Formats: sequence, C-alpha cells, structure tokens
Amino acid sequence: MIEIKIRREFTATPGARFKTDGNFSGEQFREEILEPKFKEAIEKKEKLFIDLDGGYGYAQSFLEESFGGLARMYGVKEVEDSIERIKSEDEPRLIEDIQQYIRNAKNKK
Repeated sequence: MIEIKIRREFTATPGARFKTDGNFSGEQFREEILEPKFKEAIEKKEKLFIDLDGGYGYAQSFLEESFGGLARMYGVKEVEDSIERIKSEDEPRLIEDIQQYIRNAKNKK
C-alpha cells in the first residue's frame, strides 16, 4: 500500500483551490503529491492510503481540486479503485466529502 500523509508530505496548513490562490493549494497537492502517488499505485498494482489527520483544516476547494481534479483527469472509477482507505479521525466528514467530489467529477468536464 502506498501512503500519503498530507501533514508530513505536504503541509499542516492546506490552502485553497489553485496555485494562484496562495501556498499549499489543492492544485499543487494534486500535481506534486497525489497524482505521482496515484500513478505509482497503478504501475505497482497497489492501493493508496490517504491520511488527512494532523492538518489545521481543509478547505472544500482544496479537497475538490485535489481529488475531484484527479478524477476529472483519470476517470472516476480509476480513482475510486485506486484508494484503499482515507483516514480522517480529526474530521470524519471529510471522507464522505472526498468520495462525493470524486463521484461528481464526471459531471464537471
């Protein structure tokens, strides 16, 4: 399993949607962390474990651009199939939010 611990690998203070909105955006996270790990998981036939805990809050725009953006690029099924588990004990509702952003991505092309 390939792990992504956002606090450790990216930041404890995630920003907004786009790089133009400031540091640590969802776009930056998708491009620099999520997409390369997603491609690695597919190549190695492994799954992703995404740990959201330890951050100081996630903007909905950050999560939608990261996960919804990935699904718009690679397809909803491919992204859903690549994720083994999302951990968010700090804010459990974020798990459903992310799943919804992925599912809704096909409607936003």
